[in-house]
Amino acid sequence: MDQVKFTAMKDGDKEDYDFLGHHEAAFAKGTADRLLGALEALDEGLSGYQVTRLEHSLQAATRAWRDGADVDWVVSALLHDVGDIFAPYNHDEYAAAILRPFVREQCAWVVEKHGDFQLLYFGHYVGADPEKRQAHKDHPYFEDCTVFCERWDQSSFDPGYDMKPLAFFAPMVRDVFDRVPHDPDVIQPGKRVPLVGA
Repeated sequence: MDQVKFTAMKDGDKEDYDFLGHHEAAFAKGTADRLLGALEALDEGLSGYQVTRLEHSLQAATRAWRDGADVDWVVSALLHDVGDIFAPYNHDEYAAAILRPFVREQCAWVVEKHGDFQLLYFGHYVGADPEKRQAHKDHPYFEDCTVFCERWDQSSFDPGYDMKPLAFFAPMVRDVFDRVPHDPDVIQPGKRVPLVGA
Protein backbone atom coordinates (compact mmCIF):
# COMPACT_ATOMS: atom_id res chain seq x y z
CA MET A 1 0.00 0.00 0.00
CA ASP A 2 1.48 3.35 -1.07
CA GLN A 3 -1.48 5.57 -0.17
CA VAL A 4 -4.83 5.35 1.54
CA LYS A 5 -7.82 4.24 -0.51
CA PHE A 6 -10.18 7.03 0.56
CA THR A 7 -10.77 10.55 -0.73
CA ALA A 8 -12.93 11.52 2.26
CA MET A 9 -11.86 10.65 5.80
CA LYS A 10 -15.23 9.12 6.68
CA ASP A 11 -14.63 6.45 4.01
CA GLY A 12 -11.34 5.21 5.47
CA ASP A 13 -11.01 1.79 7.07
CA LYS A 14 -8.69 0.30 9.69
CA GLU A 15 -6.06 -0.60 7.09
CA ASP A 16 -5.99 3.02 5.90
CA TYR A 17 -5.65 4.45 9.38
CA ASP A 18 -3.04 1.89 10.47
CA PHE A 19 -1.05 2.85 7.36
CA LEU A 20 -1.36 6.58 8.15
CA GLY A 21 -0.47 6.02 11.80
CA HIS A 22 2.79 4.40 10.76
CA HIS A 23 3.67 7.31 8.45
CA GLU A 24 2.65 9.96 10.96
CA ALA A 25 4.78 8.36 13.68
CA ALA A 26 7.80 8.32 11.36
CA PHE A 27 7.19 11.97 10.43
CA ALA A 28 6.84 13.00 14.09
CA LYS A 29 10.31 11.60 14.81
CA GLY A 30 11.73 14.42 12.67
CA THR A 31 10.17 17.18 14.78
CA ALA A 32 13.40 18.09 16.58
CA ASP A 33 15.32 18.52 13.34
CA ARG A 34 12.54 20.64 11.84
CA LEU A 35 12.58 22.84 14.94
CA LEU A 36 16.35 23.21 14.74
CA GLY A 37 15.86 24.32 11.13
CA ALA A 38 13.21 26.81 12.23
CA LEU A 39 15.67 28.21 14.78
CA GLU A 40 18.26 28.66 12.03
CA ALA A 41 15.64 30.59 10.04
CA LEU A 42 15.36 33.01 12.98
CA ASP A 43 18.82 34.20 12.00
CA GLU A 44 17.26 36.05 9.08
CA GLY A 45 14.07 37.35 10.68
CA LEU A 46 13.08 40.58 12.39
CA SER A 47 15.81 43.16 12.05
CA GLY A 48 16.48 46.20 14.20
CA TYR A 49 17.93 44.54 17.27
CA GLN A 50 21.68 44.30 17.86
CA VAL A 51 21.34 40.50 17.67
CA THR A 52 19.32 38.20 15.41
CA ARG A 53 16.36 36.29 16.81
CA LEU A 54 18.49 33.14 16.69
CA GLU A 55 21.22 34.84 18.72
CA HIS A 56 18.59 36.03 21.19
CA SER A 57 17.29 32.47 21.54
CA LEU A 58 20.80 31.07 21.96
CA GLN A 59 21.58 33.68 24.60
CA ALA A 60 18.40 32.87 26.54
CA ALA A 61 19.17 29.14 26.43
CA THR A 62 22.82 29.71 27.38
CA ARG A 63 21.78 31.82 30.36
CA ALA A 64 19.35 29.09 31.44
CA TRP A 65 22.04 26.42 31.08
CA ARG A 66 24.60 28.52 33.00
CA ASP A 67 22.03 29.05 35.75
CA GLY A 68 21.87 25.28 36.21
CA ALA A 69 18.35 24.95 34.79
CA ASP A 70 17.12 21.50 33.81
CA VAL A 71 16.70 20.40 30.19
CA ASP A 72 13.01 21.37 30.08
CA TRP A 73 13.90 24.95 31.01
CA VAL A 74 16.88 25.13 28.64
CA VAL A 75 14.92 23.84 25.64
CA SER A 76 11.97 26.07 26.52
CA ALA A 77 14.29 29.09 26.67
CA LEU A 78 15.79 28.12 23.32
CA LEU A 79 12.40 27.72 21.61
CA HIS A 80 10.42 30.46 23.39
CA ASP A 81 10.45 32.75 20.31
CA VAL A 82 10.37 30.10 17.57
CA GLY A 83 6.91 31.36 16.63
CA ASP A 84 8.22 34.78 15.57
CA ILE A 85 8.38 33.73 11.91
CA PHE A 86 4.92 32.20 11.53
CA ALA A 87 2.92 33.80 14.35
CA PRO A 88 4.29 37.28 15.05
CA TYR A 89 1.14 38.35 16.92
CA ASN A 90 0.94 35.30 19.19
CA HIS A 91 4.43 33.82 18.99
CA ASP A 92 4.34 32.88 22.67
CA GLU A 93 1.21 30.74 22.29
CA TYR A 94 2.63 29.16 19.14
CA ALA A 95 5.88 28.16 20.86
CA ALA A 96 4.00 26.85 23.90
CA ALA A 97 1.79 24.68 21.70
CA ILE A 98 4.90 23.07 20.20
CA LEU A 99 6.48 22.47 23.61
CA ARG A 100 3.40 21.47 25.62
CA PRO A 101 3.33 17.71 24.78
CA PHE A 102 7.03 17.30 25.62
CA VAL A 103 7.96 19.48 28.61
CA ARG A 104 6.75 20.11 32.11
CA GLU A 105 3.47 22.05 32.31
CA GLN A 106 5.32 24.78 34.23
CA CYS A 107 7.66 25.47 31.31
CA ALA A 108 4.93 25.45 28.65
CA TRP A 109 2.83 27.89 30.71
CA VAL A 110 5.76 30.26 31.15
CA VAL A 111 6.51 30.22 27.41
CA GLU A 112 2.83 30.78 26.62
CA LYS A 113 2.57 33.81 28.93
CA HIS A 114 6.02 35.38 28.55
CA GLY A 115 4.71 37.94 26.05
CA ASP A 116 2.39 39.38 28.70
CA PHE A 117 5.23 39.50 31.22
CA GLN A 118 7.72 41.10 28.82
CA LEU A 119 5.44 44.14 28.45
CA LEU A 120 6.75 45.32 31.81
CA TYR A 121 9.91 46.46 30.05
CA PHE A 122 8.42 48.30 27.06
CA GLY A 123 4.62 48.35 27.16
CA HIS A 124 4.47 51.99 28.21
CA TYR A 125 6.42 52.94 25.05
CA VAL A 126 4.10 51.17 22.62
CA GLY A 127 0.68 51.88 24.08
CA ALA A 128 0.32 48.50 25.79
CA ASP A 129 -0.31 47.75 29.45
CA PRO A 130 3.06 47.18 31.14
CA GLU A 131 1.24 45.46 33.98
CA LYS A 132 -0.60 42.94 31.79
CA ARG A 133 1.16 40.20 33.75
CA GLN A 134 -1.03 41.05 36.75
CA ALA A 135 -3.88 39.16 35.09
CA HIS A 136 -1.91 36.03 36.08
CA LYS A 137 -0.88 37.14 39.59
CA ASP A 138 -2.66 34.25 41.32
CA HIS A 139 -1.27 31.56 39.03
CA PRO A 140 1.21 29.15 40.67
CA TYR A 141 3.77 29.77 37.88
CA PHE A 142 3.58 33.58 38.05
CA GLU A 143 6.94 33.98 39.79
CA ASP A 144 8.55 31.48 37.41
CA CYS A 145 7.55 33.58 34.40
CA THR A 146 8.82 36.70 36.17
CA VAL A 147 12.23 35.08 36.68
CA PHE A 148 12.29 33.63 33.15
CA CYS A 149 11.72 37.07 31.65
CA GLU A 150 14.11 38.93 33.93
CA ARG A 151 17.06 36.52 33.87
CA TRP A 152 16.85 34.90 30.45
CA ASP A 153 14.59 36.75 28.03
CA GLN A 154 14.82 40.53 28.41
CA SER A 155 18.57 40.38 29.07
CA SER A 156 19.43 38.36 25.94
CA PHE A 157 19.93 41.07 23.32
CA ASP A 158 23.65 41.57 23.95
CA PRO A 159 25.95 41.25 20.90
CA GLY A 160 28.91 40.77 23.25
CA TYR A 161 27.45 37.85 25.21
CA ASP A 162 29.41 34.58 24.99
CA MET A 163 26.61 32.21 23.95
CA LYS A 164 26.74 28.54 23.13
CA PRO A 165 26.14 27.58 19.46
CA LEU A 166 22.99 25.85 18.26
CA ALA A 167 24.92 22.58 17.90
CA PHE A 168 25.48 22.60 21.67
CA PHE A 169 21.72 22.57 22.30
CA ALA A 170 20.73 20.22 19.44
CA PRO A 171 21.11 17.01 21.51
CA MET A 172 18.92 18.52 24.24
CA VAL A 173 16.23 19.40 21.70
CA ARG A 174 16.37 15.89 20.27
CA ASP A 175 16.14 14.34 23.74
CA VAL A 176 13.07 16.41 24.62
CA PHE A 177 11.25 15.72 21.36
CA ASP A 178 12.09 12.01 21.51
CA ARG A 179 9.90 11.75 24.62
CA VAL A 180 6.50 10.11 24.53
CA PRO A 181 4.11 13.04 23.95
CA HIS A 182 1.79 13.96 26.82
CA ASP A 183 3.55 11.58 29.22
CA PRO A 184 2.21 12.46 32.70
CA ASP A 185 5.64 11.68 34.17
CA VAL A 186 7.04 14.48 31.98
CA ILE A 187 4.15 16.97 32.06
CA GLN A 188 3.87 16.80 35.87
CA PRO A 189 0.92 19.19 36.30
CA GLY A 190 1.41 21.55 39.22
CA LYS A 191 5.07 20.65 39.78
CA ARG A 192 7.50 23.55 40.09
CA VAL A 193 11.19 23.14 39.38
CA PRO A 194 13.44 26.14 40.12
CA LEU A 195 14.81 27.97 37.11
CA VAL A 196 18.13 28.67 38.81
CA GLY A 197 20.27 25.88 40.25
CA ALA A 198 17.68 23.21 39.44
